[in-house]
Amino acid sequence: MTMKMMTTKRLITTMVLAACAQVASADGMQSLEGFMKGAKSGRADFTQTVTAPSKDGQQPKVKTSTGNFEFQRPGRFRFDYRRPFEQTIVADGKTLWLHDIDLNQVTQRAQSQALGSTPAALLASAPDLSALKADFNLSSAPDQDGLQWVVAEPKAKEGQIKSVRVGFAGETLATLDILDNFGQRSVLTFTNMQVNTPLAPTAFQFKPPANADVVKQ
Repeated sequence: MTMKMMTTKRLITTMVLAACAQVASADGMQSLEGFMKGAKSGRADFTQTVTAPSKDGQQPKVKTSTGNFEFQRPGRFRFDYRRPFEQTIVADGKTLWLHDIDLNQVTQRAQSQALGSTPAALLASAPDLSALKADFNLSSAPDQDGLQWVVAEPKAKEGQIKSVRVGFAGETLATLDILDNFGQRSVLTFTNMQVNTPLAPTAFQFKPPANADVVKQ
């Protein structure tokens, strides 16, 4: 094989690899766009693993929770934590409610101020992809663990979230990997995802129990 032929072959190989890389990088954004267009509501089971940053050379602390998740875009979502402790988070479009059942304490916040402080809020609250792009810088990431990934970085730097990696299996939301500005990592893995399924009319309504301690923030 002549030097010219070898050079041409390498050039073709480089071009093919570059083209493949471009196709792969588009997969995550295509999955996100398909999800935002097609999934107006849904429910799933979730497992959440929270890893605190290590201190003084000690092993990082890891906490795992499980529960159920429901959403209806725009602006409504609900987390029911079942184990190890019961907790309910409800966003009704105006107010974000957090009910610690063991303490019987309810925290009430304006949803517009709390956006981004709860997992999955960014996908459940945005009505469409253009609205998501208004608040986040979005970019595709290489496929990993059989999923297509998108990295979302908030344009507002004063919030709690540093970055979010969103993993899709096709157009099905599979994972949220959230890193906050304190170095804490929260990974939510969704299973049994059902999109556009009928949800109870009361799913996104919350009324504090009569004897609960209500804290307004």
